[in-house]
Amino acid sequence: MLIGFFESLRRFRVPVSLRELLDLCNALQAHVAFGSVDEFYMLSRAVMVKDEKFYDRFDQAFASYFEGLESLEPDWLSKVIPDEWLRKELEKNLSQEDFEKLQGLGSLEKILDELRKRLEEQQKRHQGGNKWVGTGGTSPFGGHGANPEGVRMTGPSRNKKAVKVWEKREFRNLDDSVELGTRNIKLALRRLRKFARTSNQEELDLDDTIRSTAANAGLLDIKMRREQENRAKVLLFFDVGGSMDPFIKICEELFSAARVEFKHMEYFYFHNFVYEYVWKDNRRRWDEKLSTWDVLHKYGSDYKVIFVGDAAMSPYEVNSVGGSVEHWNDEAGAVWFQRIMETFEKVVWLNPEPQRAWQMTTSTQWIKQLVEHNMFPLTLEGLEKAMRYLSK
Repeated sequence: MLIGFFESLRRFRVPVSLRELLDLCNALQAHVAFGSVDEFYMLSRAVMVKDEKFYDRFDQAFASYFEGLESLEPDWLSKVIPDEWLRKELEKNLSQEDFEKLQGLGSLEKILDELRKRLEEQQKRHQGGNKWVGTGGTSPFGGHGANPEGVRMTGPSRNKKAVKVWEKREFRNLDDSVELGTRNIKLALRRLRKFARTSNQEELDLDDTIRSTAANAGLLDIKMRREQENRAKVLLFFDVGGSMDPFIKICEELFSAARVEFKHMEYFYFHNFVYEYVWKDNRRRWDEKLSTWDVLHKYGSDYKVIFVGDAAMSPYEVNSVGGSVEHWNDEAGAVWFQRIMETFEKVVWLNPEPQRAWQMTTSTQWIKQLVEHNMFPLTLEGLEKAMRYLSK
């Protein structure tokens, strides 16, 4: 089991080696941690993580591998069944025909009303059913199930069909110091450049120096000029968490490149779709919210707006009051997005999902219409097209 945990840490890019794994095994044999998930968590983090900047990745790896495990028996190494084996046995393998027979409850209000009723009636845990709040079945309520429309109570998203998510999730900030995998992202962003000589500092004017030196019979005649500055102003909105987790690396590369290329840039985070508030620090997103109204009034219409997200979500999140998976929004997300479109002259949406998959999600089609079809794939070609549109 420790091998699987070790592989999970490597998968989440926590820098661990066999030396740390052997140290953890020795600590467990010495009963440094015994019979408690909390004790094992503290021990394994102390042994496996050598730099606190990797704590968040460790938490993600730990939660991913030990999800649902509440206690460890003394001989847990020999008794615990790998989580993935257990899930595959308990979950139903529905055919496409069976899946199509499942029908949603019709509206967000009906789904929430039905959830309240079932929570009042339910007396015990359920697994694999089609009515009660449970896991692995076809009920609209629970987790790891196959209902086309419902409330996810636990676990990661599978089919991106949930209309509400009944759990508090923590997202991490994008790392703007990440080393770029390719310089081509920066080159693509440079299409959005508006240079102006506003700086008081001077730089060498190489072309004029060469001309002046040649005209001066070869005697060096250095020419200086005021340094140029990219005056393009950009607002970046990043979708974080949930279905965006597989795209963290490309988003960090984009974020890092944008911080270098645009001196006049502000960034904000949102989850799935934009509503009445956004935030700048995912660790304090519940406490330090920024009003979307304030953003609309603070920045001028000449700012270029770039949204980055997969646009894959329940349609209720786009067009319904109360449609957000995490809070009750008094106005539909589409209303807020329309206000953004009316405030700023140029808005684009960069989608990391392959373009061929956009047709499969209703919300993606609606958002594409809201952004006036200026949705581009998060590829080098897509970036170049988006930057050309913004620079017109």
